[in-house]
Amino acid sequence: KMKQRLQEMAEALIRIAAARAMRPAPIMTAPEGAFEEFCARFPYEETDDQQATITAVLEDLASGNPMDRLVCGDVGFGKTEVALRAAFVAALSGRQVAVVAPTTLLARQHYKTFVERFRGFPVNIGQASRLVTSKELGEVKKGLKSGDVDIVIGTHALLGKTVNFRDLALVIVDEEQHFGVAHKERLKDLRIVADALTLTATPIPRTLQLA
Repeated sequence: KMKQRLQEMAEALIRIAAARAMRPAPIMTAPEGAFEEFCARFPYEETDDQQATITAVLEDLASGNPMDRLVCGDVGFGKTEVALRAAFVAALSGRQVAVVAPTTLLARQHYKTFVERFRGFPVNIGQASRLVTSKELGEVKKGLKSGDVDIVIGTHALLGKTVNFRDLALVIVDEEQHFGVAHKERLKDLRIVADALTLTATPIPRTLQLA
């Protein structure tokens, strides 16, 4: 059974890689001036590793080739800042961003951070988790479909079949190993149509292999 499972995983990875290789990715670059202003809001000095990672991610987004990058780092080492800057570039390029977290608490933390950092910029941020009412969730879904919502942050609520994006270009996944099998399959599908940035403090072989 283990051999069969590994074979199935390998075949799935090959299918994803082939599908991604056949689609051109949008070229997304940081707008001068605005990006520097956004970066200046970071209250700390970037570490060498953090700056190198940010540079690599920005190069991926501007390359025109699908990105699938895994960022590993302990809690508090600045992975979220990498995600914020990638999301800024995508959103200010007129594309949509989805940030997916495994728990309501983590999704709420990301939502508060994103709202605070993007304040004053022309970016509409929505939230999708059990903390929002069904009416609010319905409005977010409409905004994603119409393109009025630029960045959405949530839990597995974003992975349902009723969630449709107008122009999804970047998917940011935090701690993917905590999602269930069905949700991981949906994340695979999103990898085919959008750039992928995975964040984790505890990478597991499956997550490493997907990236």
